[in-house]
Amino acid sequence: MVFRSRIKWIALLVLILSMGSLVVHLSITKSSGVQLASYARDSLWQGFDSLLGSQHLWRPVKALETLQPYANPRTIYPAPSSKNNGFIYAKIFGGFDKIRSSICDLVTISRLLNATLIIPELQESLRSKGISNKFKSFSYLYDEEQFISFLKMRLSLPRKRNEFPLFKPKNSASPNFYLEDVLPKLKKSNVIGLVIHDGGCLQSTLPASMLELQRLRCRVAFHALQLRSEIQVLGKKMVDRLRNSGQPFLAYHPGLVRDKLAYHGCAELFQDLHSELIQYRRAQMIKQRFISEELIVDSRVRRDKGLCPLMPEEVGILLKALGYSQKAIIYLAGSEMFGGQRVLISLRAMFPNLVDRTSLCSTEELSELVGPETPLPENIYEMPPRKSDKQLKEEWNKAGTRPRPLPPPPNRPIYQHEKEGWYGWLTENDTEPTPSPMDLRNQAHRLLWDALDFVVSVEANVFFPGFNNDGSGQPDFSSLVMGQRLYERPSSRTYRPDRKVIQELLNITREDMYHPNRNWTVRVRQHLNSSLGESGVIRQSMLSKPRLFLSHPLPECSCRTSSLEDSRQIRSDDGRFLYGGEDECPKWIKSAGVEKSKTDDGEQPDYEHDLLTEESETEEEFAKSKVASAFDQDEEWDPND
Repeated sequence: MVFRSRIKWIALLVLILSMGSLVVHLSITKSSGVQLASYARDSLWQGFDSLLGSQHLWRPVKALETLQPYANPRTIYPAPSSKNNGFIYAKIFGGFDKIRSSICDLVTISRLLNATLIIPELQESLRSKGISNKFKSFSYLYDEEQFISFLKMRLSLPRKRNEFPLFKPKNSASPNFYLEDVLPKLKKSNVIGLVIHDGGCLQSTLPASMLELQRLRCRVAFHALQLRSEIQVLGKKMVDRLRNSGQPFLAYHPGLVRDKLAYHGCAELFQDLHSELIQYRRAQMIKQRFISEELIVDSRVRRDKGLCPLMPEEVGILLKALGYSQKAIIYLAGSEMFGGQRVLISLRAMFPNLVDRTSLCSTEELSELVGPETPLPENIYEMPPRKSDKQLKEEWNKAGTRPRPLPPPPNRPIYQHEKEGWYGWLTENDTEPTPSPMDLRNQAHRLLWDALDFVVSVEANVFFPGFNNDGSGQPDFSSLVMGQRLYERPSSRTYRPDRKVIQELLNITREDMYHPNRNWTVRVRQHLNSSLGESGVIRQSMLSKPRLFLSHPLPECSCRTSSLEDSRQIRSDDGRFLYGGEDECPKWIKSAGVEKSKTDDGEQPDYEHDLLTEESETEEEFAKSKVASAFDQDEEWDPND
């Protein structure tokens, strides 16, 4: 009996263990099944995205199709009185974005003061020695004849330049400043001078009684201020070459500019040499009281607040999350790429068809755009002569009374590649050298490269900014492009990302960024897709327009083909329209819009078919074009370029 009872207990124990094992295996199988189902669902979703989802990534935004450009005067807009108060002479410092914004402000001020604006001088071109004699200062970048005929400008000064008062207005100067402080001196001296450094000389938002002056800004920026014909022709060629494959293209401006990075304290996003260069520039800004912050700040905190640009690697991940194919064509805009080719390695790996002006244009085409120039000696960095042992010994003996500190340990060797190049001064000096004539010439050339990139970015099917609305109060390239696209083609796909939200999403998967989960991808798509439509326009109106009117010329310079419901119109606390408020378009604009919609109702080209067919004829032709041939070269990149 005892033996039988033991067998029963053992059998019972085995049965319990078997049941426990079965329960464990069933639970494991269930969890594995959930993961397998989730994996299958994500794979199936991605498959549908690749087959059906690419077309909507390039199509216009329907919510904004009723907006049309219309900058004509709405009310009685009397011409200035016959009595002219005098002449305004102006000098503009800065790059392409500052020049474009400043000229629009100058024309508006001249109308406000009933004065004649003399053709402004662009100092970036005047400071360059030996640029082509076929261009004057203004005509180096813009069509001077078009500008004069549109605005009826004057070309010469009526008196010597050293006889009139000079003003250095800020970009936030109010109309009262000009009416109360500048106008009396203008009437007295008949001529005044304006020196503009901040990318503007008039505040962005004007009183409601000056709406026609805002529309004048639009007419200047979008109609009178045309790039010279050579730039427009070459820019059109670049757009045609990008579309030769029959596919749309995306323009991306990183916004990696040294001054912007130094202003916001984004040095730690870079490494070694580039961090030192940013910190040096930031120290200069602090000394000049341009910023009132500490020299050393936590760049990660600044980045999380949205104060630093999105790095190219991060933009590539966002575009992948949106569903853009690896074969998508991306045009890289911007004459200054701080960090060189090193920061583009990840983006180029994700999107091999990453092109810029150098891969679309030949050297001869770019040289013809610049024009004949006087040869200049190349920049050759010369190391200071090495002190002899005798000189070092004499300096040591003259160091003072003993005890003296031991001499410092020998510095690490400075290699030849560190002594040469534009950054060589960092190895020997604490101060940045004065720009050489070649440096000044290259700065003038950047005006032309930015102008070409501006043409291509405005015409792109999609535009993605890397750094706009930076909060510095100065214009930036991306904001001008976004404003131009919003005026000419409001429904074109222009992403308006909130960098703070994007960084919160990136921080979630920072350790496993290249393999995000499904929910993360959905959140990224929701945010970026919503930025294309009404919510993105509203946010742009709140953040960008108070700093730069040309970045958001709505509702003053647009009209609607169909009225917007009152419930969809949104105002700010001060009564300003954030969305809506546009006038109804005149009949001639409506009729033109109807004819255009009829022509656009045809079949949409299936871009995805071209993207998925690897051996299609269009891709074979594209592979032979300049865009694809730029990547067939097996050249070694200089990581410090």
